[in-house]
Amino acid sequence: MSKRNPTHPGESIADAMREARMSATELAAALGMERGNLYRLLRGRIAVSPHTAVALEAVGRSNAEFWCRRQALYKLARYRDGIDA
Repeated sequence: MSKRNPTHPGESIADAMREARMSATELAAALGMERGNLYRLLRGRIAVSPHTAVALEAVGRSNAEFWCRRQALYKLARYRDGIDA
């Protein structure tokens, strides 16, 4: 079985933000979160919470379940690698 290292969901959010030519301030406002927390999310320092997942869904970025699954898979891979044990 090959070992997968999923990326933090924040990387995908950052990519989508750049593609949409949206500023961090605009995205933070759309998601109802502080800009500093958005930066931490984009850099993988905090997790996608259920609240953020629903907010992403509301702005048209897939559905909340998708974001929750992505976050869970990322955390599971890190746990298996002994990083978040």
